[in-house]
Amino acid sequence: MEEEVILPHLFRTEYRNIVSVLCYLFGIEHIEIAEDIVSDTFLSATELWATKGIPENPAGWLYTVAKNKTKNYLKRNTVFEQKLSAEIRYSTPRTEEFEIDLSHKNIADSQLAMIFTVCDPSISDESQIALALNLLCGFGIQEIADAFLTGKEVIYKRLNRAKEKLRESRIKIEQPSISEINERLETVLTTLYLLFSEGYYSTSPLAQNATLRKDVCEEAMRLNYLLIESPATNQPAVNALYALMSFHASRFDARTNENGENILYEDQDETRWNRKLIDQGTHFLIQASTGNKVSKFHLEAGIAFWHTQKESTSEKWENILELYNNLLMLEYSPIAALNRTFALAKARSKQEAIIEAEKLNLTGNHFYYSLLGHLYTGIDHDKALRHFQTALELTTSKADRSTILKNIERLNS
Repeated sequence: MEEEVILPHLFRTEYRNIVSVLCYLFGIEHIEIAEDIVSDTFLSATELWATKGIPENPAGWLYTVAKNKTKNYLKRNTVFEQKLSAEIRYSTPRTEEFEIDLSHKNIADSQLAMIFTVCDPSISDESQIALALNLLCGFGIQEIADAFLTGKEVIYKRLNRAKEKLRESRIKIEQPSISEINERLETVLTTLYLLFSEGYYSTSPLAQNATLRKDVCEEAMRLNYLLIESPATNQPAVNALYALMSFHASRFDARTNENGENILYEDQDETRWNRKLIDQGTHFLIQASTGNKVSKFHLEAGIAFWHTQKESTSEKWENILELYNNLLMLEYSPIAALNRTFALAKARSKQEAIIEAEKLNLTGNHFYYSLLGHLYTGIDHDKALRHFQTALELTTSKADRSTILKNIERLNS
């Protein structure tokens, strides 16, 4: 039935909007009340639309019902209403005149305030991502559990602990000041970066659901764009991250085949790359080029840009190598160092890259052995084979296992 299709879509798009507005109104200590009101609104939709049909304006219907349920809640809970009235962001203290602003601007303002609340450094990165998926993106508990390769109970506890921590810290849901933006914007951008990566690189069961993975990426990009739309947060690093996401998202559909198996970069069908997203990324990378501070997002966006140029030229790989050199000086990461050795092999030689790669000694990482297998291919058949076999033993990813097996088959053919 039609309502079975439209309701999940509306839950994803409108749940987050209404929850953000109510949380912005009630404060962090009353998140559960906001969630209960919105859940009850969708329960009413499920019951009524099944018998009376879908209204002409489904989103408007949800907004109206959510407003009425909020008013009814306040009428029934006078103690709550009186306690809230001193802090409430609306000027009318009388419940009868109480109105909830679900305009596009207030939804955007509420979501922006919620982004900075969810990304408070008092809670862990994992909790920030889980809260962002739940409160800001409308993802259900099971979807979040899939993303984290864990059970629903673990996610329930993680979300509840995070909310309790925010309450204990008396975090206010409000538009961030300039000083708060300067202090916390990097944390916010890192959370959005990790959120995007959860969808793009995930090796959990989420990886078997391309639609869900793409939804996670799109939500990270949507939240990133909210920062761009606000003059206070529209800073170079914000644009650089959006450029990075756009470049990566442009190759999303080309990264796997119809069986969900990974397709290596060099084997990807360039015609499946999204040129609109590549142009979008280029535009925002140019927007990010103001000021005198270069963030890791600038450097990673530059690397991603060169990967949208399929032709393997000396200029391309020298630029990528230089960007990796700068990235490692700015913020060292073993994975970035590993990726740099691949660029080194392309820009200079496999022999030089082997020397640098073996210095890393990432013996517990299957990507490390996969790279060594690639580097030794054509130089030392036995070493290449041993490295691929070690990578096969270490990986827990079905997609990566398939790729490694194909490399072994090529060596033995």
